[in-house]
Amino acid sequence: MSSGSDLAYLEADVLKEIAEAVDLAALDAVRVSAIGKKGRISELMAQLGKLPPDERKTFGATVNALKTKVSDAIETRKATLEAAALSERLASEREDVTLPVRLGAEMQGRIHPVSQVLDECIEIFADLGFEVAEGPDIETDDLNFTKLNIPAEHPARQEHDTFYFNPKADGSRLLLRTHTSPVQIRTMQTKTPPIRIVAPGRVYRCDSDQTHTPMFHQIEGLVIDEKTHMGHLKWVLEEFAKAFFEVDTVTMRFRASHFPFTEPSMEVDIDASAIGKPGQWLEILGCGMVHPNVLANCGLDPERYQGFAFGMGLDRITMLKYGLPDLRAFFSADLRWLRHYGFSLLDQPTLGGGLSS
Repeated sequence: MSSGSDLAYLEADVLKEIAEAVDLAALDAVRVSAIGKKGRISELMAQLGKLPPDERKTFGATVNALKTKVSDAIETRKATLEAAALSERLASEREDVTLPVRLGAEMQGRIHPVSQVLDECIEIFADLGFEVAEGPDIETDDLNFTKLNIPAEHPARQEHDTFYFNPKADGSRLLLRTHTSPVQIRTMQTKTPPIRIVAPGRVYRCDSDQTHTPMFHQIEGLVIDEKTHMGHLKWVLEEFAKAFFEVDTVTMRFRASHFPFTEPSMEVDIDASAIGKPGQWLEILGCGMVHPNVLANCGLDPERYQGFAFGMGLDRITMLKYGLPDLRAFFSADLRWLRHYGFSLLDQPTLGGGLSS
């Protein structure tokens, strides 16, 4: 193919194929077939060596001109097809920016109400100068009962109330802690007063109904120094109640009670007006001054040191604050319940911004 008519025919045929290419893939196929390494125009250059010297220069210039014309046509068609593809994509992927933002997967998760209340309590007590202390769920009978001045015949030490492991060879037994008080014992044994801690965590008892579960959550507090008295205890609890229920004032009632590890001991009620139910009393915690025997059991001189302790069920105060009727739902693993009562990942409780805002 060396005559001018043949080149004109080839040019017309290639330009027609370029114009009829419907997409970028078809256009690239035309490019390869025309000016690719083995394309129809590229193969013409192989004929240069067979031509007489006087025709070689003219033929080479003609073929190069054809190749340039075809390349320009391909680039022009490519730009047209790319613009059309972009317009089609924009039309098919159009977004209505006035629609609400779609929450991502990380925003669909929920914080369990008990976890939220735990963070709220830690935020409050940290502001009052307490630090968090932790201990193991599996405890010794000594730390869970004996060091706390709980006598051997006490009902709490019986198998109908406590989960025991099988006895060891020496007769001792481990158990699932029935309260977080062993954390207080461990702290008093390892730290020198002044001590100011809260001990949150899971606890276990043989009990199950609408308001009790075999595993539940507690937070206990302990203050030990040389001058702490019951007035400090009442102030701490009042400040906690006001901050937790997010009210300016709260009416509290201290009722005489008995706990082996405190003397005197009290149970604390609050006026339910704090949660919008005036005229009712709600029990929220137990407290008292640390018993001298407990101090002595931990190696502290009861003639020099004294302090107070308190403990409350996190599940119970969660139910009171957020109006949850059944404790069993806390542990049901029902995602519908969690999505309804749970908290957003961004709802971090702060005293400045509001605990439950």
